[in-house]
Amino acid sequence: MKEARAIANYIRLTPRKARLVVDLIRGLTTGDALNALSLCRKRAALIVRKVLVSAIANAGAREKQEAMVVSRVYVDEGPTLKRYMPRAMGRATPIKKRTSRITIVLREQEAKKQEGKPVKRPSRGAAATPAEEKKAGGKNKGTRKMA
Repeated sequence: MKEARAIANYIRLTPRKARLVVDLIRGLTTGDALNALSLCRKRAALIVRKVLVSAIANAGAREKQEAMVVSRVYVDEGPTLKRYMPRAMGRATPIKKRTSRITIVLREQEAKKQEGKPVKRPSRGAAATPAEEKKAGGKNKGTRKMA
């Protein structure tokens, strides 16, 4: 299974805000992910889109772009820039300017298995058909009466 990854370091965006956008594309095909990011109105969408395009280029599969899936995507915290703001009575308040590290991993889409219909099993303790209910004595033994 072929994998491609792209990492963006030291992005001046808080990880919390970047994770909102990253959660939108997890598990999507690359085409669907690009469309979702182009429609997203958050600032992080532009940055995540650049990283996604880089991952696609790293895969070298421009012809098979639709065959790639965003298998893993996550945002880690980068180094925090510490600044100070002057406040009243000669005090200073710290300001944390957070940075992010965005990682996108693409994987080839697996072929879907066509083995047949899955067997639908009845839920636990409940009869699935009226015939089975008759055999069970007409009572559903898996339920309790509320007191």
